Amino acid sequence: MSATTDYQWAYTIMDSSRVSTFLISILLIVYGSFRSLNMEQEAREREKEKELAKLTGISNNEGMLLYSIDVQTLDTMQALCLPLGASVSLLVMFFFFDSMQMLFAICTAVIATIALAFLLLPMCQYIIRPCSSGNKISFGICGRFTGAELMSFSLSITIVCVWVLTGHWLLMDAMGMGLCVAFIAFVRLPSLKVSTLLLTGLLIYDVFWVFFSSYLFNANVMVKVATRPAENPMGVLARKLHVGGMVREAPKLSLPGKLVFPSIYTTGHFSMLGLGDIVMPGLLLCFVLRYDAYKKSQMIHLAEVGIPTPNHLSRISYFHCSLIGYFLGLLTATVSSEVFKAAQPALLYLVPFTLLPLLTMAYLKGDLRTMWSEPFINAVPSKHQDV
Repeated sequence: MSATTDYQWAYTIMDSSRVSTFLISILLIVYGSFRSLNMEQEAREREKEKELAKLTGISNNEGMLLYSIDVQTLDTMQALCLPLGASVSLLVMFFFFDSMQMLFAICTAVIATIALAFLLLPMCQYIIRPCSSGNKISFGICGRFTGAELMSFSLSITIVCVWVLTGHWLLMDAMGMGLCVAFIAFVRLPSLKVSTLLLTGLLIYDVFWVFFSSYLFNANVMVKVATRPAENPMGVLARKLHVGGMVREAPKLSLPGKLVFPSIYTTGHFSMLGLGDIVMPGLLLCFVLRYDAYKKSQMIHLAEVGIPTPNHLSRISYFHCSLIGYFLGLLTATVSSEVFKAAQPALLYLVPFTLLPLLTMAYLKGDLRTMWSEPFINAVPSKHQDV
């Protein structure tokens, strides 16, 4: 009996809620990273088509509007300021949540609607492709949209509206997944230097607000903000209009700043993982995936011009190395939370397990100096260059 008690934490880690957290977080990072890489490759192809159109004098503006959203690339100052901005936002939500919860809920619903539409777009394109010509439908000043875009946006609005009415955790998770994928796809890290500064700053941020905030604010600020539900806008509106019925009894909303998964063995038990613990390491993995693709294209070009390429560790991918590190870091964070029976700052484990193996591998492969500063603008040597 005592042996079962001693190893109870091991059984808890294999709980369905934990396994779901592991699988979904890794899938979101992989999908978001490849979605970002695909967007970058499509943007490069459109630039080539645009240059070709200028040379031939043939204009082809149709199809350019869908990809008009700019991708945000973080610089060094933004990477340093992001943990500070996150701390200010956390304090605002901690002190003024009661007076601003309606604003938080509405803003979250609007942003999650757009992110969820982005997540659902490839599925809608696959479904609607056999019965659609791909032509865009004009909505006046709102712009022109394809049938797949309209379908994904309609599904997204429906999911968010049902979430507002029911507050169901599964719909909240769907919104959170959309936010993760959209953030990884549209925010990029330009170099290993910026990645290291950002993740190190966020590690300090996470550790401080989980372990030390209770000494200053008499409460664990991170946990309290993450678990505090907001008033349902429909319920508040119904009370102000004195409307009875089910709308008036709308449940409080747990904002999608986290993913939660229930256990099928323990009733009422949920495993929780903050979106930041997926997005921030995901940005690093997205960066190394783009670098892997860049290196591969460089190697192909060198081979085409007859320059021999080094084979030392060339088969080992930076992305796979970092993804394994993320898995091990998540596993370590889970074990720590079960051993200490307390909330753990996941980035305390995720950042070292992803960043340190990447730095070591880049050093061994001779790419550390390049990846650290300007990894994507190295000139390809000429075929006639001395080697």
